[in-house]
Formats: sequence, structure tokens, C-alpha cells
Amino acid sequence: MTPLKSIDILIIDDSELVRIGLKTLLLAHAKIGDAVLRVTGEAHSIMTGVAEAARLSPDVVLLDIRLPDGSGLEACRKIVVADSEVKVLILTSAINDDLVYEAMSSGARGYLLKEINAQALCQAITDVTAGKFILDPHLTTRVLNFVRSGEAAGSEPNKLTALSGQELRVLALVAAGKTNKEVAEEMALSNKTVKNYLSNIFDKLQINRRSQAAVIYSENHGRKKNEP
Repeated sequence: MTPLKSIDILIIDDSELVRIGLKTLLLAHAKIGDAVLRVTGEAHSIMTGVAEAARLSPDVVLLDIRLPDGSGLEACRKIVVADSEVKVLILTSAINDDLVYEAMSSGARGYLLKEINAQALCQAITDVTAGKFILDPHLTTRVLNFVRSGEAAGSEPNKLTALSGQELRVLALVAAGKTNKEVAEEMALSNKTVKNYLSNIFDKLQINRRSQAAVIYSENHGRKKNEP
């Protein structure tokens, strides 16, 4: 029998009630697939959060943006710089395009609202551990609706105008947190073709990471929606 993989989690939130609630929730849904979720630490501020992350080396950090000594995004940057293997997942009640953009630019691997249900949160934790990029379900739905609507790449502003329609659809799915395999299945392409599209996208946008691609998509596509 294959032993279960342990996913160690650090919770950083200024509310003791939220921390207790999250620990209780994760304990109740500890086993998910071939993994076991374990809360190995908690913190209430940037200072204590960064220190605990360095001490514990967790697999995932659940991080709120609003902390008593500043923005949680500052903690995110410090944690990721200290250990690039740590996956930071923003879990907050605050959401807007600027915060999502800044979170991804700070090295976060996902952005979720606290209204998310228990099963979805546990799945998101395992997904970021596996290397996926996670967005709030409302944002994901909007991105996927765009992909399926077949909007033309020429209508996209700024950096996205360099992409073809097919490249833009690949980018949209990457921004929605899809792996290469999932993008291939969604678009009925081979894995090799998806890799080639991503290589072209990275070259055109002058980037080298999936998270950077997702940030650019979120910023530029969101700006288009707000234009008159």
C-alpha cells in the first residue's frame, strides 16, 4: 500500500477565530486523494508569519491580505524569496483586479475568497502543491467563458495584441489554473502542441513563468472589461 503524502500547511491570518475555523475544517477533510493535509503552524502578522515559514518550511501557506502590521502581500514576497518551494495561496475576503495582479506579482500561486467551501479549499491546496495556478472560482468562470466565446485576439489591449486567437485561448486557460494536459483536453490539442503555443506566448510576452503569463492575462483582459 502506497503511503499517503503529507501536505504541511501554515495559516497566516490576524483572526484567531478564522485560524481555529480553518484548522478545524482542514482536520475534518484531512485526507484528500493520496494526500493528508496537516496544519503545522499558524501566525497572526507579517513578522510572525515570515518567521514561522522559515522555521517550518511548509508546503503551502494560507495567507490573508489584511494583517495588523501591513499587507499580507509583503509577507508573500518575503516567504517566496526565502524559499521558492513554498506555495503561497491567498485566502481573503478582499478581491479586485489590482489585488489579484499584485498577489500574483508577489509570487502567490493562487487567490481565493474565504467564502469558498471546504472541499474546494482542500482541492486548491493539493492543486497548488502539484504545481497548478489557482484563481477564485468566479474569476475562473469568467476566463473560461471568454475562451468558449471565441473572442478575437485583436480586441485585446496592450500586450495581448501580440498573440494569435489560439495563443490567447491557451493563455486564458493557463490563467484559469489549467495544466498543460488540461489545456490540451479542453482545446482538443496534443500536449506537444500546447507546449509549442506556450513557448511562443512566453517569447512574445518576454516572460519565462506561467504565473507571469497569468498576471498579464488578468491585468489586460480585466482592463478591457472596464473600458467604455
